[in-house]
Amino acid sequence: MSWLPPDTEEPYEEYDDVDYRARPNPKANRPRSKQRPAHDDAVVARVTTVDRGRYTVLVDEGEDAERTVTATRARELRKQSIVTGDRVDLVGDVTGDEGSLARIVRVHERRTLLRRSADDTDAVERIIVANADQLLIVVAAADPEPRPRLVDRYLVAAFDAGITPLLVITKVDLADPSAFLAHFTGLDLQVVTSTPEHPPVDALLERLRGRTTVAVGHSGVGKSTLVNALVPGADRAVGVVNAVTGRGRHTSSSTVSLRLPEGGWIIDTPGVRSFGLGHVDPENILRAFGDLADVAAACPRGCTHLPDAPDCELVERAARGELGELGPQRLDSLQRLLTTLRSPRGRGTADSLGE
Repeated sequence: MSWLPPDTEEPYEEYDDVDYRARPNPKANRPRSKQRPAHDDAVVARVTTVDRGRYTVLVDEGEDAERTVTATRARELRKQSIVTGDRVDLVGDVTGDEGSLARIVRVHERRTLLRRSADDTDAVERIIVANADQLLIVVAAADPEPRPRLVDRYLVAAFDAGITPLLVITKVDLADPSAFLAHFTGLDLQVVTSTPEHPPVDALLERLRGRTTVAVGHSGVGKSTLVNALVPGADRAVGVVNAVTGRGRHTSSSTVSLRLPEGGWIIDTPGVRSFGLGHVDPENILRAFGDLADVAAACPRGCTHLPDAPDCELVERAARGELGELGPQRLDSLQRLLTTLRSPRGRGTADSLGE
């Protein structure tokens, strides 16, 4: 039974469409579309610095019109990381004039990625730098004391990223680094020594020319001092080592790309006290121990290379004294890292292996 009066068949016929009022759009958004603009007019740039959502990029690199531009990221890239060393496409105001702001709309495919995690239990990777060719590992011979376990971690990260490691030992005027360097015997690792009065500028520039190199190191080892010597006018902050704790104070707070006088780039990174490898596949760690990799080729498939691994060629040869004088030490370094990464809970923080 209808509830309408018998003489009312169309109760709303007196209303017209013009009386309809659409509910206002409070955000005034246009309808969403999955189609994105092609940005055919975008220009290519190099990201040199990242600072709180603003990106300093270099446009027309190496040309007369080269200029520095400040940019932000496009909304569609809000979930994608953009790091120092990235090649990106820019639209908007790319003049570089004061007050101008461009927009990053694309990130080019990366050749290499240097990554770390907060600790060994954290599988979430933190991308440090993209498209680097070399990793410049800076270690002090003393004050603070060198940490071979931390250097092992740098090496693992370098080999995992597919970039070449280069070791610089600073403050050799304070201590003989021979015992420390013996830890890395057998690795295909270039080593350069340095003192505050005589930094090896010429030797390093020869190795850095035409390449993109990332400088990493424990706080207080003299990394920023070395960068300032390589790039006159860089003015990277230099700190001192705490006499009580023996640790350096963080002085570099951002990752910055600096152009080298004879071509190439050096990327200075903040000093770190830990370098987690939670993102690394344990099977890739052996790449950082080239002297053991050839021996491990004879191990059974799936061998863990740990002390209790059955029929492990590395363990058996070490027991027979066939790995050389430093072989057992090298194997111990490998096994420490493997144990840390294979353990479900890890050993706490990545810094624990560096002490």
